[in-house]
Amino acid sequence: MANPVTVDFPRNFTKALNDGQLRRNLRAAMDTLGLRRRNLFSDPEAFEQLRARGDAIRRRALSKLPQLLEQLERKCTENGIQVHWAETPDEANRICLEIMQRHNATRVIKGKSMVSEEMHLNHFLEERGIEALETDLGEYIIQLDHETPSHIIVPAIHKNRDQIARLFHEKIPNTPYTEVVEELNAIARKILREKFFAGEVGVSGVNFAVAETGTLCLVENEGNGRMCTTAPPVHIAVMGLEKVVERLEDVPPLLRLLTGSATGQLITTYFNMISSPRKPDEKDGPKEVHLVLLDNGRTQIWADPELRQTLKCIRCGTCLNHCPVYTRLGGHAYGYVYPGPIGSILTPQLEGLENAGAMATASTFCGACEEVCPVKIPIVDILRRLRIEAYNKVDSPHAVKGHGYKVNAMESLTWKGWALSNATPWVNALNAKLLGLLGPQLPRLPAPDIVKKWTQSRTLPKFASKSLHVLAKEKGLSDE
Repeated sequence: MANPVTVDFPRNFTKALNDGQLRRNLRAAMDTLGLRRRNLFSDPEAFEQLRARGDAIRRRALSKLPQLLEQLERKCTENGIQVHWAETPDEANRICLEIMQRHNATRVIKGKSMVSEEMHLNHFLEERGIEALETDLGEYIIQLDHETPSHIIVPAIHKNRDQIARLFHEKIPNTPYTEVVEELNAIARKILREKFFAGEVGVSGVNFAVAETGTLCLVENEGNGRMCTTAPPVHIAVMGLEKVVERLEDVPPLLRLLTGSATGQLITTYFNMISSPRKPDEKDGPKEVHLVLLDNGRTQIWADPELRQTLKCIRCGTCLNHCPVYTRLGGHAYGYVYPGPIGSILTPQLEGLENAGAMATASTFCGACEEVCPVKIPIVDILRRLRIEAYNKVDSPHAVKGHGYKVNAMESLTWKGWALSNATPWVNALNAKLLGLLGPQLPRLPAPDIVKKWTQSRTLPKFASKSLHVLAKEKGLSDE
């Protein structure tokens, strides 16, 4: 990512767990989202068939990813959409900036886009004197509070109505305090409508890009996405290169899975299909459409057959809603753009295990995320792979970036000794005898850090004075 960050996970987790208001807010929101999803997918057999179809579509698209991306570029270009390739977030940011500067833009209106969060686009533009206003209501709320999204689908899920009312009253000039939802919506709508008229460039994400037709699909509920992509004269769409699908007919099942899993909706209020800039006989729409395709390590992830399944994600966020860790911490505790189970497998691969490997430990392995994932991503298996590679130097071009960052001489020596002891009977017998004699003294001896951390929440086992083999021999039993 553009700006590597250092995240203090223990501090973040402790702070989140001690925030009672945050936990109440999350509980109420998760219960609602979970109930809606269960009601929509109330037929288990039909849902499994739909999941299987979604999984197959995403697998097929990823199996042909290089060809589909080339086809997408070709079709988009034929349609008049200008396609740009960016290997890093910094490169993607500079492409966006160059387009905006070419049009002397100083005000940008944005629809919801997790890839733009991955690029830290707002911060990048603000440093260069360009105002980037979030127009999705949730994104607008957290932007007012100088926060980042805490959920992939519901960015302000950590706030309740009272907190939003106070925020509007304090941050928006001449705004009376009100907790009435309709009045709060009206306040935001009035401000955002004025901004839509003033926006010189619109920025959006992409939910699905259809290689067959060069169509960019955008899913939303508020109409702000449509305004961002039609009102300004220039539209820039940013997307991770895994969002491509092969055919137009692939979109309906994926859309059903996305909206049903995310918010329990059969379909969202708005579904935009952008295939070109404004044509000569059309009265509205942008005069220029740009598509920025971001790699940022996705090619490396794609190269490994197991890790590639991470890229099947359609960003519905349902794994967050059902994760016992996320639902108690919220997204900010993770410290990175993508939180929850999907963030815990995607972020370490994008950022490197040495930076974000701790996220892979924020899981109970309960498997709830896999059970609800609409495209059957094997999240637990990938989490396990990341944890293993954190402790192992892997001699493979497909190794996860930062593999082996937890390797240390003391731990390696300990495990080699453990393996030797269990593979050599006389060494095992000697160890058992020594532990029987010296074991009771261990709690009084200075312990290495790794043992101290282990015993912070666990009781050090008591070693028996005699091993089972010795006790069996004393009773005249065979120890074979």
